[in-house]
Amino acid sequence: MKPIDKSIVQPALESFLNREVYLHLETTNGAYAVHSQESKMNVGAYIRNGLICFKRGIITGEGPYRVGLKMELGWVYAEGLTDFEMEQEGQLLLAGHDQEGRLAVALELSLSPFEL
Repeated sequence: MKPIDKSIVQPALESFLNREVYLHLETTNGAYAVHSQESKMNVGAYIRNGLICFKRGIITGEGPYRVGLKMELGWVYAEGLTDFEMEQEGQLLLAGHDQEGRLAVALELSLSPFEL
């Protein structure tokens, strides 16, 4: 993956507008980011191959970045994004890694289902 370049990611987001796309969204401070302090609560969220359609997609911030996808009845939102990759045509991968390189958040869009 490469550090996010908004001038590349914004048009990539716009290429998915008004289309049914598959979403992978994952956040964690647990399995990938083990904490040694007992006072820390491990949390996470995961969805893979959720089918969505959004009419507005925007990347904001100066790094780490935020991405919002405006759907008809709500939003999909990810914060803390640092890296991106356009793995194949019709697929955009965004991730946020902490200072030690551990995954904290992932937002991926694809025109076809992600492998399970």
